[in-house]
Amino acid sequence: MIRYDILPTHCGDLLVAINEHGLVHVNFVAGLRALPDMGGWQQDGKALASYLVEFAAYFAGRLQHFSLPLAAHGTAFQQAVWQALCDIPYGETRSYKDIARAIGKPDAVRAVGAANGRNPLSIIVPCHRVIGQNGSLTGYAGGLEIKKALLELEISGKEVIASHAVGNG
Repeated sequence: MIRYDILPTHCGDLLVAINEHGLVHVNFVAGLRALPDMGGWQQDGKALASYLVEFAAYFAGRLQHFSLPLAAHGTAFQQAVWQALCDIPYGETRSYKDIARAIGKPDAVRAVGAANGRNPLSIIVPCHRVIGQNGSLTGYAGGLEIKKALLELEISGKEVIASHAVGNG
């Protein structure tokens, strides 16, 4: 059974879905070419309450690391890419080439891009932190405006969290 809810954010509505093992889908509704096959899915805000609390804290600039269980499926290569994405620090970016090197496949830049594009857990697996080699914003399932907003959120969130850590907030 997959349960889901829609979380309104300043970047747009976020579709969040879980199964009994954890998160299976997170993506901005506006950025989806098509909704996932939701046959048998059940809208259940109560089941997702603890998940949505963490997302709300992230969007408020108060959370850098999620503690949510993940249950996304992908090939071994996709899983390696997604893990490398998770290793990108909050508020920082890496290129597709950097990710290819990180997984030990320096010539697999295009395959890294394809795996990045198939990421079912936007924000949690931070594909928005991947940019072009020349520093340009490149494709993002939610759209480049949302990608830019997420990166700006993380830069300002880093500042908010740092000010609280030193007792200035």
